[in-house]
This record gives sequence, structure tokens and C-alpha cells, in this order.
Amino acid sequence: MPAGSTLRSLATAPGGKRTKWLVLAAWLIIVVALGPLAGKLGEVEDSSANAFLPGNAESAKVNTELEKFRGKDEIIPAVAVYSRGDSATTKADAAKARADRADFAPLVAKGEKISGPIPSRDGKALMLVVPLTTGDDDMTDDVEKIRSVAAANAPPGLDVEVGGPAGSLIDNIKVFDNLDSRLMLATGAVVTLLLLITYRSPLLWLFPVLSVGFAAVLTQVTTYVLAKYASLPVDPQSAGILMVLVFGVGTDYALLLIARYREELHRHRDRHEAMRLALRRSGPAIVASAGTIAIGLACLAFADINSSRSLGLVGAVGVVCALLAMITVLPALLVAAGRWVFWPFVPRYTETAAAAEGQPRAARTVWSRIGALIARRPRWSWLMSIAVTAVLALSATGITMGLTNAEMFQDKPESVVAQEKLSAHYPSGSSDPATVVVRTEASAAAQRAAAGVDGVESVRADDRTSDGSLTSLSVVLEDAPDSEAAKHTIDRLRTAVHKVDGAEALVGGTTAESLDTRRAAESDLKVVIPIVLAVVLLVLVALLRSLIAPLLLLATVVLSYFGALGASHLIFAHVLDFAAMDNSLPLMGFVFLVALGIDYNIFLMTRVREEVALQGHNKGVLAGLSSTGGVITSAGIVLAATFAVIASMPLVSMAQLGVLVGIGVLLDTFLVRTVLVPSLALDLGTRIWWPSRLGRDGTQPQPQAKTNESAPETKEMERV
Repeated sequence: MPAGSTLRSLATAPGGKRTKWLVLAAWLIIVVALGPLAGKLGEVEDSSANAFLPGNAESAKVNTELEKFRGKDEIIPAVAVYSRGDSATTKADAAKARADRADFAPLVAKGEKISGPIPSRDGKALMLVVPLTTGDDDMTDDVEKIRSVAAANAPPGLDVEVGGPAGSLIDNIKVFDNLDSRLMLATGAVVTLLLLITYRSPLLWLFPVLSVGFAAVLTQVTTYVLAKYASLPVDPQSAGILMVLVFGVGTDYALLLIARYREELHRHRDRHEAMRLALRRSGPAIVASAGTIAIGLACLAFADINSSRSLGLVGAVGVVCALLAMITVLPALLVAAGRWVFWPFVPRYTETAAAAEGQPRAARTVWSRIGALIARRPRWSWLMSIAVTAVLALSATGITMGLTNAEMFQDKPESVVAQEKLSAHYPSGSSDPATVVVRTEASAAAQRAAAGVDGVESVRADDRTSDGSLTSLSVVLEDAPDSEAAKHTIDRLRTAVHKVDGAEALVGGTTAESLDTRRAAESDLKVVIPIVLAVVLLVLVALLRSLIAPLLLLATVVLSYFGALGASHLIFAHVLDFAAMDNSLPLMGFVFLVALGIDYNIFLMTRVREEVALQGHNKGVLAGLSSTGGVITSAGIVLAATFAVIASMPLVSMAQLGVLVGIGVLLDTFLVRTVLVPSLALDLGTRIWWPSRLGRDGTQPQPQAKTNESAPETKEMERV
């Protein structure tokens, strides 16, 4: 059998009378045999500080060095602050702090002791520093015990908060605690609701959701195996967004396949034949879409920030797994169940529909009416579309980049409140000092150099080492750890200690990490964006066999991205009251929106290309818009809604990504794909297909190149 025939047979196997059972059996075996591995994904997630830092950053190197000579005995302090607002603390307050110190003693790391109560210079606060160890698996419980003890039996009017590095770490861990399951449940509920509205069937929605469930299991298993045995980077954030992505793109592909299957059921008595044709005719667009998204996300492997690389690579795995499930288990389930799954709108075979296969048909739907309006004044249509998007994009000019620790949460956690109190009454950096790692023989010189830096409050040597070769210096900054002034101090501190001969000094800590991440994010934008654009362009050229159309499609998606960025900024600033935009958002948003936005252009333009070959250019463009309108709109709404789930998360950076991608997808769905792309195609004419044959004779119908129909969507889909 020729290779091409073999591939076609494999591609349509889920629609076969016998092979559908083999496909379902194979999936059941996979889920039963490998399903237990899906629950182990959390075991390979890296939640360390370096998982969210640039790989070659100086602050990441400090963390690595600290791990070498401290091992499991790394000390991380919890800081309890006692204050009365603008009033001075009382003797009763001091007694409370001393009593708490005694109660905290059993929790202190071996060989360490509690500092304080330390009174503030203004006499309005007291501070206890409780050293804990990250080697203790119960550190979360220890912080909770400290908070519970500190909050109990406080004198009236005394406020007690527990923060510091340990408190901040625990508050961050809480954000990701059970994040995967919460996101999956919320996303599943949203997708189910939207499918019920889309299909208005009590049965049909179950099949896409069940298929996405298979995809989710395969995704988690594959991600776990690649993380454990192939060093795939996985962090809690990427693992959480992974499920949203799988549900979103998986449901999109289900909508496209089911819509085409429904069309074929009107033309074929045999549902197996209908599914084989649906797979053959919609499969290339689905595969091209998934390939584009996966390749686009995989381009994040070139990013320097580890969390960006993780999100891109893990996302690519999820898209591929979603594709496999949607073109195998979903069609097999639908064919096995029969036509009744569409009840009460069961597609019936009609001789009229069968006779019309391969022939152009007119349809008066909302999408055909939109197409007629665009066709009257195509140039005005695309100019107005660009103008609307450009106005939104202008709003991006006032963006403030970089979230402080206090701005990272939608709801202010206790550690943030504690830091605010500490900054008000103590040197702002006292609760979270910078760390300098130096060679022990040069530590004294490095300490003197650090102490002389403008913006440094104090320097203390910490000689706990494994072999005496390394020493860490604790450097208290005058300014709050997440302030711009503190970041400038870090630059001056690095310049000073790097000059110390033989010190081989490295400067890290929270402030240094924030500074390194911001600079890496700026660098990643310059590196990754050109790669993504080039890769996506090559995929489009190969798919559409044209140069002009891919360039235009890519330009429209980039324009849509800037429009979404501007619109998101307006929402962040005036609705959600976010103080700034996360440093990683421009790159993450760009990659997601270019990959996902081009998705709908692929669905549209592959169908337009088919119709142009049958009806000529202008009629083909309008027929493509009409025939894909309902399903692409439904897919866009589903995908935007799934990312809106992320916007409800407590971490501001995740919420911002959800809002940006959701708005961008809606812009692509309702403006770019509906108006901008069709009007550009109509205005340019057949030149859009240059240098392919359609670019030379696309105005003339080419029936021999057409093997499928251009029938309209069913009324059920048109109403969505």
C-alpha cells in the first residue's frame, strides 16, 4: 500500500466501523496503565526560587552556592512585628513579645537563636526574628504556629503580623496549593456550561469534555515522564496554566471537528463515512493549528527566565496531547455513539444535501450578512478595524512595568502587611537583607567594601559553611527590598564587591532576584519575539502556499496583540486597580496570542482557500467566512472563557495573563477574523495568494481542485 494511503487510513481510523473500537481500547489501556503517573506531577514540580529566575543570573548563582555549603540547613527567618499604628508600644506589648519568644523557641533551627524583641527607633514597634530551616519539611506548619501564637492573647490595640522571607515563602506556596485541581475544576465547569449553551443538547457536551479529560491525563503523564527523565522544567505556575490550555485548545478542536462531522452527516447515510470525511477535511487545519501553537510556545525555550521556558515547553506538550485526543478518541466516541448524541437537533441525511456535495451553496446567515456588508466597502472595513485596534494599542503607552512584592497578590497576605509595618518603623531592608557570597579569605575586605556602599544600612558576616571556603554576608539595605532605590543599591553593591580581589563575590537575595528577572525579561523580548514570528510565518507559508497571505495574517495578529495589551492596561488600571504590569507579561502574552490568534486565521483561511478554488476569489472569501463563522466564534468564546478562569487566581501575574489572553482571543474572534482578514482579502484580490496558482487564476472557479462542500453551518451553530 502506498505511504500516502497508509497515512490517510491511519488518520481516519477513529471513524472506521472496526478500528474505532481499537482506538477506544488503546486509550483505555493508556489511561488505566499510566493514569497513576498523572497524580505524581506535583512530585517533579520545582518550586525553588531558581525555578522563577533567569538561568544565568547572579542571584540564581548565589542560591546555588548557598545550597552547596548550607544544604538542608539553609536558614530562612520569620519576622514577627508588633505595632500600635502611630502610638508607642507599651510594657504589656513588650511582655507579649517576650512571652512569644519563649513559645517560638522549640521551632528555631538547630544552632540558631531568636533575635529580639528589637524596639524600633521611633518606639512604635517591636520585632522578633525567628530563624527557621528550609530543611524542615514542617516549615509551613512552623510559620502557621508562629502566626497562631503571635495572634493569641495580644493586648487590646496591639497589631501582630508575621512575615519576613519565611512568611512570604509560605504565602506564595499557598497560592499554588492545589492550584492544578482548582483550575481544572473551574475550567471544566466553564467549558461544560459553554458547550451546553453552544449545542443546546443534554448529551453532546459530554463527549468533548470526556475527550479533554483523556487529553488531560495524557498531558500530565507525559509531562511527568519528561520532567523526571528528560529534564523538562516544570513549576507550579506552568503546571496550573497547562490544564487551562489543554481544556481551551482541546475544546476548540472538538468544536471544529464536530461542526464538520455534522455537515457530513447531512450528506451521508453512513456515519462512519461521514466521520472519515470530516477527519480528512478538517484534520489538516486542526493539525496545522496545533503545530503552530506548539512550535510557537516551544520557542520560549530560548528565553533566559526559567519560568518562561517552563511555561512554553510544558504548554507545547499539552497542545500536542490535546491534538492527539481530539483527532482520535473524540471521533471514535462520536461514531460509536451514533447520531442520537446530537439530540434534539439530530442531523438527518437528505438527498438534497448529498446531491449538493462539492457544489457552492448560498446561505442567508448572520455571517453571510456580515460578509455582504464587508464586501460593499472592503477597504473602509479594514481601515476602520485597524483604527479601532490602534486606538486600543495607544493605551499601552502608559504602562508601568514591574510588580513589587506587596503588589503580587490580589488579596494582601499577612507577609505583605508585616513588611509594610517593618518598612514604616525599621530600616526597610531589615526583614529581607541582600546576600553576598564570597571566598572566606577575602570576606573581611568584601565586608568593608559592602559597608561603604551608599544605601547599605549594615553588613554582618555569617560564617556557617561546610568547609570554610565560602562565607555569606547579610547586607541590610536602607530601602524596602522591592523598591527601585533598593535595586539601584544592588547595582552599586555588586560594583563594589566585584572589585575586591580574590573575593569572587556574588550578590543575591530578593531584591537582586527582582532586578535580574526584570532585565532578563527585557532581553527575552528581543530574543524570543523574532524567533516566534519567523517560525509561525514559515508554518503559514507551508500551509497556505503563499507569501502575501501569511505576512498579512501575522501582521493582523501582532496588531491584535498590541490592541489587547492596551485594552488590558485600561482594565488593570481602572477596573482591577493593579499598580503595574508583571515584567514577564509582554512576552508571555505575545507568544500565547500570536500562537492562539493565528489559530483562528488558520481555520478561516484554509476554508477560504478551498472555497476560492471552487467559486473564485471574492465568492470564496465570503463563503469561507460564512461557513466557519459559527464554529470559530464558539471556539473563541470558549478559549477566552477558559483563560478568564486564570484571571480569578490570587496571584496578580497569573490574573494579568488570563485577562490579556482572553481579551486578545476575543479581538481575534470578533474583529480580526470576522472583519479585518476578510476585508483585506477582498481588497487585495487574488494577489493575496501570490505566488501560488490561486494568485494567478483565483478569480475563476476551479472545480477540479474542490472535493468538499461549502454548506453553511447548521442553524444551531449559527445562533451562537
